[in-house]
Amino acid sequence: MKPLLFGEFPLPKASKKEVLEKIIKYISKPRGFFHIVSLNPENIVVALENKTFKRVIRKASLGIIDGSGIERAAQMLHLTAGERYPGVDLMNHLISHAGRMRLRVLLIGGPAKLADSLAKCYSRSYPKATFIGVQGIKNVKNPTAHELQELYRIVRATKPQITFTAFGSPTQEIWFEKHKRWFPKCVCMGVGGAFDYLSGAIQRPNKLIRSMGFEWLARLIRQPWRWRRQLRLIKFMYFVIKQKVHDTLEIPHT
Repeated sequence: MKPLLFGEFPLPKASKKEVLEKIIKYISKPRGFFHIVSLNPENIVVALENKTFKRVIRKASLGIIDGSGIERAAQMLHLTAGERYPGVDLMNHLISHAGRMRLRVLLIGGPAKLADSLAKCYSRSYPKATFIGVQGIKNVKNPTAHELQELYRIVRATKPQITFTAFGSPTQEIWFEKHKRWFPKCVCMGVGGAFDYLSGAIQRPNKLIRSMGFEWLARLIRQPWRWRRQLRLIKFMYFVIKQKVHDTLEIPHT
């Protein structure tokens, strides 16, 4: 049995409970940079074509299975995989823990004032914790020197114990790796569109649709401009089938 999905990426094995326990253990005794990456079919395909992103995924402190396609691929390839743990759910759970543990949480990215609005909402719900939200960078692919200086100043002043970015994948993961010296003793996680869901700006599909693995389709209906990105799902299935055929041909005949 191959320990790596496609021979390229570590396949997360942890349950939801084990994921949370590992993160909370780190927060209790932080040491170094703790980077969480979410794996789904779309960013797996991106990583197969982007060496920098692939390296970031492989170096991550913790990987979680975000997309149902990863679960199904693991089943098809007879690989052992952990529980699916969507990034938006993990973020929600970590926010709750931050409230109880009185942590400092920094939210970066998203449309103007969204992170700030979300931080204020969390501050009302969890008054014993500290939440700060900033857009930080308008165009993360081309940040200005002033934006980076100001964001670094905020990070230094806040000394966050958890930081979430909503820059979109793979930009957010690569950005964290590039600026990891800014975040010693901090749990860092890129959450894509989670700010939109958690703020109510975009309604998340119901549990039935999510359990069936059609959350991507519901989002595509709301945001049809994403259709080009969804073509990666077809490419992902191609890689899965290709590995399935390869593994079948490798089985010795008796």
